[in-house]
Amino acid sequence: MKIDRIETFLVPPRWLFCRVSTDEGIVGWGEPVVEGRAEVVRAAIDVFAEYLIGEDPLRIEHHWQILTKGGFYRGGPILSSAVAGIDQALWDIAGQAYGAPVHALLGGPLRDRARVYAWVGGDEPAELTDAIAAHVEAGMTAVKMNASGRLSPVPTAAEVNDVVRRVSAAREALGDDRDVAIDLHGRASLPAARMILPAVAPLRPMLVEEPLVPEQTHLLGDLVRCSPVPVATGERLYDRAGFLPALQAGVSVVQPDLSHAGGISEVRRIAALAETFGALLAPHCPLGPIALAASLHVAFATPNFLIQEQSMGIHYHSAEADLLSYVADPAPLQIVDGHIARWDRPGLGITIDEAAVRRADAAGHAWRNPVWRHEDGSFAEW
Repeated sequence: MKIDRIETFLVPPRWLFCRVSTDEGIVGWGEPVVEGRAEVVRAAIDVFAEYLIGEDPLRIEHHWQILTKGGFYRGGPILSSAVAGIDQALWDIAGQAYGAPVHALLGGPLRDRARVYAWVGGDEPAELTDAIAAHVEAGMTAVKMNASGRLSPVPTAAEVNDVVRRVSAAREALGDDRDVAIDLHGRASLPAARMILPAVAPLRPMLVEEPLVPEQTHLLGDLVRCSPVPVATGERLYDRAGFLPALQAGVSVVQPDLSHAGGISEVRRIAALAETFGALLAPHCPLGPIALAASLHVAFATPNFLIQEQSMGIHYHSAEADLLSYVADPAPLQIVDGHIARWDRPGLGITIDEAAVRRADAAGHAWRNPVWRHEDGSFAEW
């Protein structure tokens, strides 16, 4: 079997899909994207295709090594995301070729279902309470929220109290039997994080995500030591080498994104590395159905899995472009009682509506994240 074509599709709201076809008629799908830089990743896929066309798609690890190391200059979000989407598509092809789901190829399932959480924003406490109530009514057992908007380098008492007020509203709506995760989105300085994490600790958040930007990973150890709240990070780390210092600093949860961190192949290895440090895996995935399916196959086969992000109804989406808009059969990704049940269809096991994808690509998108500024006009982390 040989790879005979690789296509990419700019799919609203902000995704990039990759279709890898073979001369035997088996097609694999992946989701290689950097949000806000989808067009650049698309160009990287075109370069990688020069090598891949004519190759055996079942040599997944061989291709992963060539794509990540063969260009001499290595790493970074663009190249690792391009590799990630191709890797997902090759695992999809392999599962179909062998007649097995990807989780079976990873050693077999460890669990019958994977716990997932819902995104609820958090910008306004009143809206937050309504959103959480809706998710609780739907059976969700965990949510994630923004802890704040723009943060001052050293927050005022009012800013810290506002964070606590938001999380308190979430805890009241959830009760003690459900979980809330707090996302700082890299918006906090080290002084700000040192103030915020102890302040929210009495509300028992499941984790605080990305309290510092990734280039300050060397400071995480100080934060972990002063924080009673589990610290999580990793959506902007792209390989094992990037996760090692975070794990050495003592983070409790790693959050690699299967569309950024080298795909199924590398995230599987990141999870194994995390396990040696006693850390848990909670893959980042505010993206589309292919990325979610790939994440769940890893979740089904990974012992230290904690919980999975999913993007149903997230604020980036619309009614016309939501998580299930481009799948022909939504059954595998249905959420029941806060979990997604394991499925055993070959490959990734989801059926992409190719006609819908091609129509969407004809319109395309040019999504960009906002740029924030402090009151003095200087750059602020979004």
